[in-house]
Amino acid sequence: MFGLAKLLKQAQELQENLEKVKEELGELQVEGTSGGGVVRVRANGRMEILKVDISPKALDPSNPKKLEDLVAAAVNQALGKARRAADERMAKLTTGILPPGMKWPGLA
Repeated sequence: MFGLAKLLKQAQELQENLEKVKEELGELQVEGTSGGGVVRVRANGRMEILKVDISPKALDPSNPKKLEDLVAAAVNQALGKARRAADERMAKLTTGILPPGMKWPGLA
């Protein structure tokens, strides 16, 4: 019974730590840019886009595809940074619990 009680305590601690990490990821902010900074996208660790800034320099009515590409590139860069940050935090939390490379379902 002692082993089961210890396991249940560890599971509860893990759950508490997971909640803390989820909260931290919501507060974490990263930025992606493209076009030399004419498009900037801010995202959080939950993979939510928080803000998009587009400089007037990026606006070219004769070439709307360029702006679309710049926005997509900045979004992808921001989300990539957010994913890496989330993966690092989850790896620290799950060290010794999950096999290497395995991710916690429903999280990063």
